[in-house]
Amino acid sequence: MQVIRWFISALLAVAFALPAAAQVQQARGKASLPYTGKSAPADVKARALQNAQLKAVEFYYAEAGESEAANFDAMRTKIIENPDRYILETTVLSEDDNAGSKQYTVAVKVSLNVANLRNDIKAGSAVGKATRAERSALAFLFVSREVDSIKSFDTRVTKRADASLKADGTLAASQKGTEGESIKRGQVSTNASVNESVSVNRNVSVTTETGGTQTRRAAESTYRLFPSANLNQVFTQTFSRAGFRVNEASLVEPYTGGKFKVAQVEDDYKAGNDLKAATMQSIALGMRNAQVPYVALGTLDLGLADKDPATGMARVAVTVNARVLDVTQPIPDTIASVGPVQYAGVGPTEDEARTNALKLAANNAARELTSQLTNLGVK
Repeated sequence: MQVIRWFISALLAVAFALPAAAQVQQARGKASLPYTGKSAPADVKARALQNAQLKAVEFYYAEAGESEAANFDAMRTKIIENPDRYILETTVLSEDDNAGSKQYTVAVKVSLNVANLRNDIKAGSAVGKATRAERSALAFLFVSREVDSIKSFDTRVTKRADASLKADGTLAASQKGTEGESIKRGQVSTNASVNESVSVNRNVSVTTETGGTQTRRAAESTYRLFPSANLNQVFTQTFSRAGFRVNEASLVEPYTGGKFKVAQVEDDYKAGNDLKAATMQSIALGMRNAQVPYVALGTLDLGLADKDPATGMARVAVTVNARVLDVTQPIPDTIASVGPVQYAGVGPTEDEARTNALKLAANNAARELTSQLTNLGVK
């Protein structure tokens, strides 16, 4: 029983690890057409079916990414003219002939020959039409890595107290007196009286305001590189299929006149996500010296393994950031980019899940980059 379970798990692992490399993909489409008469005639149903198939192909390209979606316009006419080359099978999921609104709707699921779609896109691209001598050289350097350490910082708190004093008052004083004199029987007498009053009012108010700021500093991560020799094969295969003359950066390094060092790029990626200005300059100068106009660079960051809820197997996520530089200009231009985007791989063990995730991420990233280059007419 345990052997059977292991065998099923292994099959599931393969199924989850290779969806991007599959040459047949499923897609769904739906289309509606108006008609006249009591019910939809055969020609309306046929055109609606064709439109639904075309929508399914369009949906496939839309799901594949923005750069892939741009390829649909180039393929639309070819699919209409020769649908059997690209659509292996069509299953009608539902039909609705609404006599009230005079509209016929059909939904389909199709099996697409992805290999033919990609080959015909390549054949019509600038790099596909070029001879081998005319095709551009492309070097690549991708590193897979995992977090080695995270340095976090305490929140910095600044407190402030403001006080204001306001005082006002009034002082009023008055004096009132009387004086008199009387003469009686040869005597003179005098009298005097004085009344004084003083009134003082004082109002004092004190207002105090307190506040402050808190400053949080982002955590700093360092990385350790994860050995992944199989990735180079994935990138080489995908870039080569797109028509480029491709080489690993380590093979190009001896021809850069000492201006480019793979270790320098790896050291930068160990410290963070950005390459230093000096490193970028060395890449540009070195690749120009080796007559390599395009360089693909990137990172594949491994996450922690967890349990896949669907299969119960180990699951590992990989986050990809990648770009292609045109180093023929004085300041290198980024002409294609991917990410950050995440892919997950599953397997019976953490090691297998990690390997499957890296292959899946590498294949998808390379395909997206080559699609963008194709759309730009790079050859």
